[in-house]
Amino acid sequence: MNFYSLNKKAPNVTFKDAVIKGIAPDRGLYFPESITPLPKEFFDSIENLTNIEIALKAIRQFVSDDINDEKLKDILEGVLSFDFPVIEINENVGTLELFHGPTLAFKDVGAGFMARCLGHFSEENKNEVTVLVATSGDTGGAVANGFLDVEGVNVVILYPSGKVSDIQEKQLTTLGKNITALEVNGTFDDCQTMVKTAFLDTDLTDAMQLTSANSINVARWLPQMFYFMFAYKQAKSKGKEIVFSIPSGNFGNICAGMIAQQLGLPVKHFIASTNINDVVPRFMDTKSYDPKPSHATISNAMDVGDPSNFIRIRHIFNDDFDQIAKHLSSYSYTDEQTKEAMKKLYNDFNYTADPHGAVGYLGLQKYQETNPDTYGIFLETAHPVKFLDVVEDTIQENIEIPEKIIKQMKKKKKSIEISTYEELKNYLLVAKK
Repeated sequence: MNFYSLNKKAPNVTFKDAVIKGIAPDRGLYFPESITPLPKEFFDSIENLTNIEIALKAIRQFVSDDINDEKLKDILEGVLSFDFPVIEINENVGTLELFHGPTLAFKDVGAGFMARCLGHFSEENKNEVTVLVATSGDTGGAVANGFLDVEGVNVVILYPSGKVSDIQEKQLTTLGKNITALEVNGTFDDCQTMVKTAFLDTDLTDAMQLTSANSINVARWLPQMFYFMFAYKQAKSKGKEIVFSIPSGNFGNICAGMIAQQLGLPVKHFIASTNINDVVPRFMDTKSYDPKPSHATISNAMDVGDPSNFIRIRHIFNDDFDQIAKHLSSYSYTDEQTKEAMKKLYNDFNYTADPHGAVGYLGLQKYQETNPDTYGIFLETAHPVKFLDVVEDTIQENIEIPEKIIKQMKKKKKSIEISTYEELKNYLLVAKK
């Protein structure tokens, strides 16, 4: 299978080339040239399959030209080595916990999958690859962990100074080796703009092979569809139509869920739950897509003013607003509302949610007001300990800190401060020498 640029002004490429390039030369995101639905029997008997079997069947058509089944299974076994439980909140609501991986965030799967794919491709191609990635929080730690010591791959992570949690910062600034953290005086949008600019800078692209590990990269984005299949496997017995509420920033996670739906996963509806960075909720109200500068919130991984992956969602539905609205609702919430939801989940259901999961819960509550006969699953995308101060201050209780986090917090932070694109460019050119 080949992948094409959504801007349609660049040549089609293989999965391997799409992963290595990250973004097309015309600045478009890559998208699979076809999506073949899986047999109905697959979903009818999904509860009898292991997670590895589900993932192998789901992603095979997209990667099989470049990765054979034996190697693909090996990659998936390395990536999906932890649990993805759906925890019941009440009879109509569950939460899919995606924080049981090595960095306690949902991005461990996509980062691990991409790292192993690049490692596999580097066995055939000895040219060094530089992974350039912007993070609003969890991406950095997941990418750093996933790519640590991968031969032939150097990783440069840009993050907004003072706008990620202490734990998130330590996870991306303390590993060393082939991982470098650049602390940007600005917002996540500034970081993301720098990364996108670098991919179009011929001074850089002529000197080195750049790729991205943000969810714009197909190897980071596509594996996220596994979550929705794993959740369906657990919730199928509820006997109700299933809806998913996804805390959304760059919209990669929810877009991957829609790919799972295109493959035949029985999902009634998706809810994109955001904080005050509400470009998509406003689009769903006005039909006008108007990006704006992002604002800092307690759910910082969603502090995105121009979500990269929303163009993929529009493409899935041929940019037909009525079709988008049939499958997607979107609501935004303030920090105050988020904290109230965290308190409610803790006091009423004895469940400790992080701020992102709480936003997902709020969106699900809103949707179920008019759709009460559904079983709703909101995604809990990060361990609450990653937002320790906010969580403990909100629920007025101490939460247990995992031992691996305690060890990491004791390590010394190492980062390079930059303010402009030229500083990023100079760093990359000097590092190449």
